[in-house]
Amino acid sequence: MTISHSTSIADAQREMRLAYYGGAPGMLTSATVWLTAGIVCLLVSPERAVWTLFIGGMLIHPISVLFTKLLGRSGKHSPGNPFGTLALATTFWMILSLPLAYAASRLHIEWFFPAMLFVIGGRYMTFSTIFGARIYWVCGVALAVAGCALARAYATPEIGAFAGAAIEAIFAFVIFASARREGAA
Repeated sequence: MTISHSTSIADAQREMRLAYYGGAPGMLTSATVWLTAGIVCLLVSPERAVWTLFIGGMLIHPISVLFTKLLGRSGKHSPGNPFGTLALATTFWMILSLPLAYAASRLHIEWFFPAMLFVIGGRYMTFSTIFGARIYWVCGVALAVAGCALARAYATPEIGAFAGAAIEAIFAFVIFASARREGAA
């Protein structure tokens, strides 16, 4: 599909959903990174888990594109799709938010994963526009609520990491089911 000025927003969103399998491979890859950070937290240290999430986070896009291609989707959108630009902008916003989460961890290590839940939750809310799927609003709110609850409870870092992994995994499977139905249509 080639996106032009006359293409509707709904068509551009549909292209994004089809090309990236609704975003589910990226979310499942991200859940795996959160899970890995939780395990590192338990077996090594919370400080190493912070770096695990940062470094693993840099690998989410390339791994998820590979995963998407293995599932039979293109893993890329047409150059004229305006939602590709929005996805890139939200990536920069997320990267610029990382120092805040890191600073929070320097004050209280327990705050890092809740802060990251807020950052990732906010990014997923924009995915509602990119993919035209309200489920991303629900996911973003779930991550933010979890972040707030974990911060208020001074939950241990591994609980924050495992909470992020669980929330993202659950939503990834819901999105996979929806994307599979749409791709079969």
